Amino acid sequence: RAAVEIDCIDCHGTVAGPANLTTSGPASSAMDLTSLSTPWGQPRFTSCRGKITQRSMVDENVEWEVPQVVDAVTPGNPRYSEKARLAKTMQMNGSTWGDASADPTKLAHANNKMSCFACHSSWTTSCFGCHLSMKANQKKPNLHNEGGLSRNWTSYNFQTLRDDIYFLAKDGTVSGNRVSPARSACAVIVSSQNQSREWLYSQQQTTSAGGFSGTSFSTYVPHTVRAKETRGCTECHVARAGDNNAWMASLLMQGTGMMNFIGRYAYVGEEHHGFEAVAVTERDEPQAIIGSKLHELAYPVEFKAHQAAGARLKEAYHHGGDVRSLQLRGEYLFAAGDGGLRIYDVAQVDQKGFSERIVSAPVSPLGQRLYVKTKDATSVALPTTTSVDAQREVLPQNQEQKVHPLYDYAFVTDRTEGLVVVGPLHTLMNGNPSDNFIKRIATFNPDGVLTGATSAAIAGTSGFVTTPRGLVVLDLEDPTKPRVIGQVGVPLREPHAVAIQFRYAFVLDSEGLEVVDVTAPDKPRVVEGAKIPFAHAHGLYVARTYLYVAAGPDGLAIVDIKSPEKPRLDQTFNAGGAINDAHDVKLGATNGSIFAYVADGKNGLRVIDAISANDTPGAYGFSPRPTPKLVATYATHGPAVALSRGVDRDRAVDEHGNQIGVFGRRGARPLNGEEQRRMYLRDGKLFTVTDAPPGKAVGGAATDNRGQGATAASGGREKR
Repeated sequence: RAAVEIDCIDCHGTVAGPANLTTSGPASSAMDLTSLSTPWGQPRFTSCRGKITQRSMVDENVEWEVPQVVDAVTPGNPRYSEKARLAKTMQMNGSTWGDASADPTKLAHANNKMSCFACHSSWTTSCFGCHLSMKANQKKPNLHNEGGLSRNWTSYNFQTLRDDIYFLAKDGTVSGNRVSPARSACAVIVSSQNQSREWLYSQQQTTSAGGFSGTSFSTYVPHTVRAKETRGCTECHVARAGDNNAWMASLLMQGTGMMNFIGRYAYVGEEHHGFEAVAVTERDEPQAIIGSKLHELAYPVEFKAHQAAGARLKEAYHHGGDVRSLQLRGEYLFAAGDGGLRIYDVAQVDQKGFSERIVSAPVSPLGQRLYVKTKDATSVALPTTTSVDAQREVLPQNQEQKVHPLYDYAFVTDRTEGLVVVGPLHTLMNGNPSDNFIKRIATFNPDGVLTGATSAAIAGTSGFVTTPRGLVVLDLEDPTKPRVIGQVGVPLREPHAVAIQFRYAFVLDSEGLEVVDVTAPDKPRVVEGAKIPFAHAHGLYVARTYLYVAAGPDGLAIVDIKSPEKPRLDQTFNAGGAINDAHDVKLGATNGSIFAYVADGKNGLRVIDAISANDTPGAYGFSPRPTPKLVATYATHGPAVALSRGVDRDRAVDEHGNQIGVFGRRGARPLNGEEQRRMYLRDGKLFTVTDAPPGKAVGGAATDNRGQGATAASGGREKR
């Protein structure tokens, strides 16, 4: 990007006037574009009587008129567009528009704040999964044309390529830190096999030098610019119809739960029977889910054997204990149950050289204590599923933000003690085996407000805890000193599970699903009428515009939450009655398909092909309607009651603007909390839009300095 000389306005101008045909990009030397020539000696650009023409560098007989922004916002001009005028002249108050001569500092979408292609891009690409698998004793040429040979071959295995999302972020310093499109650039995981075919590490995350997750993002130019697909108001702001909550969560890079990475092993909690790591994919690439359509195509022999065995999974690794809730992060599994929180080392789960692949004490007690005792732990919540390090040094020359201290802690709910804050966690990532001592940092239960706590969800620096009396909202800005900032009681009745998506909390209580508006976390509000009854709902999971509910004997319920204040039961799936004890559900994307993993109590683990790249209509769209199909089952040692959430690969920032994922351009970053809130709040109140103008236009066109004949013709590309 630093080598780009030209900018959009150099050829198309601005609302203030036509282009001056002088370059102004990051590497600009103020080149006069009219001085350039075609291979046939003709001027490449000409400006005559207000009309700018560009000649082809390929065909001597082709030229076209270059549209000018000022024409698009000038009423009466053949190129006039009300939508263009609305977007380019909208002022910061969100209601005044039409005056092209207004002070640029008052414009909401001024050129110095936003890149042109932030709106003028029809689609963007994202890589939500890339597996770099290195194997020893394979003589191969080095990649990237650096020459020479290597005995370690690293294959690049692209797993989840999508074009259904649209992110906005701050561009790099050389591009003026303007709001621009962004993408998931490399949600990389790494593996390494030695000469004995032992996996020294398998599908591990990476962490940047500054402590951010190696699930990286970058601002970029999508190169899909056409005026026809220009973005509308409701694609960047809260829609008045209330039907773009999931889209806004995605746009702001807060994550949607749909692109998560479960990987080769799904971790299942089994109460007093411990937990298991169940192999759900093939080891080789493509790492197809066993029993899926891709499995049938890529591994026909193994697929037939799987079907002949009754679609039963065979490989798993078990560890004892009491596990009611669990979460994998990097090489460690956090498990809450009777006795408190225990952290297990699962780095060697795929390592055949280890007889015990899951351990609670990887080194001497002199160098570790990976447990904290509590009286009656019910769940563990981590602020992120990605590997971040809140204590790493941030170098000023990298122009990066600091990882928030929140990410150095785990939060345990306990029926007796309320909330127990555990940390620090950064010592688990520093490579030093002698300082892995976690401890109880704080115990929080003022006046018994959290007594009976059953679950928690962390969204930014807000914590949401369910208790028998309702939902309690905590301020975790200082994670060592939580504060109660909001509570909701009736009509919630004994809530026991909660999930957050942008402005809403979805809560399961004894009567079913309730929706709570948490736009202002300190003023939570139960949405009247937004309720779906479930007699035996246990767990829930949000994935874009659908909510998946583990509904006990009723199987898996799928709720349409495109309009969160008007939830609708879309379908219930029980695989012909087979799924009849559902306790928890998580989703993960593997290659082109989305899979639901269900902890089906006495029946064990179920793997469901929820959105099939081969069979689901619109499978590559933003949120296609699920077409669930049971593809595999594993009989666990004990009742399957909990599942670990996959790595959030589309989450670069939390709900309060704290950066999580590393960005690939110096000075680039996600929108911070203040910038995010400006997209949907005005004076602390919700700001909503439609794609129609909010009222009549005011003012007129900017002064056009092109002189007589300035009105543009309506022609496009033409033969001379």
